[in-house]
Parts: sequence; C-alpha cells; structure tokens
Amino acid sequence: MTATVEVFADITCPFTHLGLARVAEHLAQANGDAEIRVRAWPLEWVNGRPLDAVATAHKIGSLREQLGIEAFVGFRVDHWPHTTIPALNLAAAAYEKNSTTGLEISLALRAALFEQGEDISDPDVLAAIADTSGLGRPPTEPSQSVLADYAEGQRRGVSGSPHFWVDDHDYFCPSLDLGHDAAGELTARFDPDGLKAFLSKVVTSS
Repeated sequence: MTATVEVFADITCPFTHLGLARVAEHLAQANGDAEIRVRAWPLEWVNGRPLDAVATAHKIGSLREQLGIEAFVGFRVDHWPHTTIPALNLAAAAYEKNSTTGLEISLALRAALFEQGEDISDPDVLAAIADTSGLGRPPTEPSQSVLADYAEGQRRGVSGSPHFWVDDHDYFCPSLDLGHDAAGELTARFDPDGLKAFLSKVVTSS
C-alpha cells in the first residue's frame, strides 16, 4: 500500500523550501512508494499580508550560516512575489494531473523563487513553469482546490509552514529543529532524529 504524506505549506516560506526538498529526497531513498501531496497553506491569508521580503532575507541568512548550506543562492528581494495564489493554483492543477507532477511543480516553484531569483507571481514565469508539464497558465483568483486546502488546514489546526501529516500523526518541519534565542533571533539545526522518526512512521504506514 502506498503511504500518503500531506504537507500544508506556503511557497514563500524558506523553511518549506529546505524542509520539503529534504523530506522528498529521503523518502525517495527510504520508501519509493510514498506519495507526497503538498497542499496550499498561503501565509498571506493566515497573516493577512504576504511575507516580508527583507524579513525573509534575514531568516535566509540565519539558515545559511547556522546550517552551513549553499541554498537560496538566487534569492532576490527585488523579485519577491506580491502574492502566491496563482502559483498555488498551478501546484493544485499539477496534482490534478498526477501526484508526481504535483510534487515536481511544487518543488520547481520554490526553486524558481529561492534558487533562480524568479518572481513567481509573474504570469510569464508561471507559464514557463507550467509548460514544463503541459499545464496552462493558472488563474489569478484562488481555485476551488486551494480554497479547500486552506479550509482543511484550518480544520486540522495547521500551526505553520511546512506542517506534515501521516495518517493522524502530524509533524512540523521534521527535518529541521527551529526555534528562537533569548534575543528573539532564529535558531536552526538539522534534526536527524526527528527526520528518522518521521520516515519510520511513513514506512510503517505503507
């Protein structure tokens, strides 16, 4: 039986960019039958406004320094999207095609933003990503799938991005240990034990 991992996530969240890719990579190695469904959790709706580009840049700097990584190499404050809704619409449409395409587009959108410096609210950028999987341009207004994901996330009590579910068990960003120091600054480290426990649950659910 194929295990299903659900992830409620925002596209502009840097924790999701790292955490989702890391989980997808390890799941592919540990359990090729696992299906990852990335569901819409737009933080611009949760917070009443999009994430701030400068504040996100500060978090990215902390992540790069504390984790010793070379990720986010293309990040540009001046190409920050004013909304994620059309991009979330595109990811939802990709999942309507199949789960493999859905995950590929979900990862590609985040890579475009954080590694390639693209504005993923730009219709032409989204069209180029959509073309890689034979999809059309996404609408600007939220699709029924995005609205349904957000409502389901509210019902489940999603606490942030990325919030993972395996059966009735939930995990916030299981590959990273995130927190704040006494001054309120972000702290981050890789969490191999948390990731191992999460992967074990996925394997036993398949």
